[in-house]
Amino acid sequence: MIKIQNKQDCCGCSACVQRCPKQCITLHEDEEGFLYPKVDMATCIDCGLCEKVCPVLHQAEERVPLEVFAAKNPNEEIRHESSSGGIFTLLAEQIIDAGGVVFGVKWNEHFDAVHAYTETKEGLAAFRGSKYVQSQVGETFRQAEQFLKLGRQVLYSGTPCQIAALKLYLRKDYDNLLSVDFICHGTPSPGVFRWYLSEEIAQEAARQSGEKIQFCSSLPIPSIAKADILAREQGFEIEDIRFRDKRVGWKKFSFVLSLKPLSKETTAGEKNSVSLSYTLHENAFMQGFLSDLYLRPSCHDCKARNGKSGSDITIGDYWAVSSLIPNIDDDRGVSAITLNTDIGRTFIERIQMVLCQTSYDDLCVRNKCLLHSVEVPKNRQVFYDCDGLSFNEKIKKYRKRPQRPPLIICLKIMVYNILKFILNKKFK
Repeated sequence: MIKIQNKQDCCGCSACVQRCPKQCITLHEDEEGFLYPKVDMATCIDCGLCEKVCPVLHQAEERVPLEVFAAKNPNEEIRHESSSGGIFTLLAEQIIDAGGVVFGVKWNEHFDAVHAYTETKEGLAAFRGSKYVQSQVGETFRQAEQFLKLGRQVLYSGTPCQIAALKLYLRKDYDNLLSVDFICHGTPSPGVFRWYLSEEIAQEAARQSGEKIQFCSSLPIPSIAKADILAREQGFEIEDIRFRDKRVGWKKFSFVLSLKPLSKETTAGEKNSVSLSYTLHENAFMQGFLSDLYLRPSCHDCKARNGKSGSDITIGDYWAVSSLIPNIDDDRGVSAITLNTDIGRTFIERIQMVLCQTSYDDLCVRNKCLLHSVEVPKNRQVFYDCDGLSFNEKIKKYRKRPQRPPLIICLKIMVYNILKFILNKKFK
């Protein structure tokens, strides 16, 4: 049976929960806001099926992709709504056109990130865009298996560890399954995100009322209510949460929280909306995420990197791609695509898109998370300590400070830009 003695040994995939024939395994949130399995010993028959589907206990071999590309969706509207180049939507539409089913991650009514499925193109909109929290898989492995046994095409997308878990759960390969993972830095705590939201919503309420507000540490995290409840307590309804909003550019990591006051109304009878927008240097949650302060412990020793997830296709951001392919980066998003299997290659060949081949080495240089887990930051534990600091105060105190490049590199960049400008003027 599953026994979690070290939290690094559980990625929270829920495969064990779904495979248990006695349904005696449930997930419980810990003090950091992550879900872990708990076994009802009175019901457990010790069949061992939970262990057989664990991607930490059963790791696949490392793989090098067949081909690597930089890509963009030619539909600018779709690309604008997507986190990078909008390639997921192209794959998903192909599946739905074939009468298939697409599994992805969306916000539920409480603004928890949850896996769900859709059979329509309209339903794909909820899956677009990044959700920088660990998603709840729920019963979607079981649902996907049912669709596959009926002979329907299925696209299942998730983190590398979720795809590895799905493969183990299914126990055999399906020709009608397209598995898609993404280049994963690590999964942040949903509980920490609720904590962050609680402060942002309270701050907005204070701004509108003119009252002063004092924050203190809201730990332990499981005590923090769901996002929609937090909002209503402060007199708001959450309309939307968007990570990586592109209105100010792809590289700004802009976070947008849209709130609707429940009481104030305009003369037209429509309720005002408040949009709180932050770029990376303004957004405490994203700064903490990129400082690795509240990633799941297993993410610091990921067992599904290096192609070990078994996915057919891997997608993600292709950072610094303009140094390889001039003019492809318009600051509206470029996707990296690795084709890991012949199934993945077949699907990509059917799609009309902007596609430029690159090397795997070039991609790995620009996305180190393909091969390496991030280290445990020295401030991780103190971040969770109850020290009376607010969330924003903790981030200011414990986040990574950006390293300035050496002076010689700055001078080289300046000389390069000057020469580039002169040459462009000369040959125009």
